[in-house]
Amino acid sequence: MKQTNTVQVGTWRELLGPKNLGASTVLAGGVALYATNEFLTISLLPSTVADIGGERLYAWVTTVYLVASVVAATTVSAMLARLGPRVAYLSALSVFGLGSVACAMAPSMELLLAGRVVQGAAGGLLAGLGYAVIHSALTPLLWTKASALVSAMWGVGTFVGPAAGGLFAQFGSWRWAFGMLAVLTVAMAVLVPYALPARRADEAGSSERIPLWSLLLLGSAALAVSVAGIPRTIGVTVAFLVAGAALVAAFLVVDRRVTASVLPATAFRPGPLKWMYLTLGLLMAATMANMYVPLFGQRLAHMVPVAAGFLGVALAVGWTTSEIISASLTRTRAIVAVVTAAPLVMAAGLTLAAVSQVDDASGLVIAVWVIALTITGVGVGIAWPHLSAWAMGSAEDPGEGRTAAAAINTVQLICGAFGAGLAGVVVNLNGHGDATAARWLFGVFAVLAAMGVVASYLASRGRTVVARA
Repeated sequence: MKQTNTVQVGTWRELLGPKNLGASTVLAGGVALYATNEFLTISLLPSTVADIGGERLYAWVTTVYLVASVVAATTVSAMLARLGPRVAYLSALSVFGLGSVACAMAPSMELLLAGRVVQGAAGGLLAGLGYAVIHSALTPLLWTKASALVSAMWGVGTFVGPAAGGLFAQFGSWRWAFGMLAVLTVAMAVLVPYALPARRADEAGSSERIPLWSLLLLGSAALAVSVAGIPRTIGVTVAFLVAGAALVAAFLVVDRRVTASVLPATAFRPGPLKWMYLTLGLLMAATMANMYVPLFGQRLAHMVPVAAGFLGVALAVGWTTSEIISASLTRTRAIVAVVTAAPLVMAAGLTLAAVSQVDDASGLVIAVWVIALTITGVGVGIAWPHLSAWAMGSAEDPGEGRTAAAAINTVQLICGAFGAGLAGVVVNLNGHGDATAARWLFGVFAVLAAMGVVASYLASRGRTVVARA
């Protein structure tokens, strides 16, 4: 094999052709279910609380979902090794469907929270399997485009979730939103036996232990940061944030030493893998500013809930469109350039969003918001498929490669939880959804995104591409 200035990749026709269409649909659909469900409650919860009460538990609907997702995501590699792609997906989809039905039928907020825990745990598995099974079921030539397809579902979720929630809330049918998820889950489960293999031949009989210590530390960190976003005194908020950071630091120490780990051993050695994960994490955390776009649309521009929910489509369009375009790049220099620049592009979009936040926003100002959010989405999309494919190919050992692929989702979820918690803290400490709070939110997240440029540079520095036969 020889080094070359171009990357040899598969085509979209191969990925979406008859041979791989079923697998691609399942991989992308699982992540779409998780992402849509995560953002669904943004527009749905006011109607839910008006119906069944429980306003004091409002923030916990998202918190328990994220925490359960992070905990479950740490078990993806072990579950895939034990059960194989087909049974792993069927198990996760079955539990997700049951959780969705429980939410749809919940007579009280307490039981709704129980359903959200079940949804979160199964959703964390689905999101993680989306990346891990790319490594197991598709050839390396298709990893970049498959990663683009799967991660684009996060962009779709940021649009479909708030928009669908707004539509169901508008017609007073919040329970049917969860019922819709249950129906979609059943439809996908029917496709799984035809789309995914039961087990790869080289994985027969393999087993991995569940990383219990890492699971507990990451789950506790996600809980601490999520709780920090709930309104309270500044001192308590800072304490929870510090505790979350300390628990993540403890996780890194423990995960490096235990046999059953979440991150591959390669991530702790000299090399770019840790910087790939850090770049992915910072980009994901910065997207969480989009959680408050529907709120600011209603408060600052006096938009109706449905219109405000659709405002988030701008980030989704930028994310999805740029991923499809970027995943088709083949020249090494161009790929390295877009990965390195991605955090700065995202920071530029968030900065524009920050300076354009005003009370009583006009149609022209709303147009600027759309442009700013689109640029923010582009910053995520141009880098994500390449970083994901690089991470998947970072290990020679098949078992460690599967762990590296599954860890992409774990990093994504824990950093998403940190981003959501930080967004809540910034908004709660700076008013109640007015222009000042909006400016602070987007400004802080612009700085967070810009910090990723160091990691993105180190992730791609000296990047060489080896042509695959």
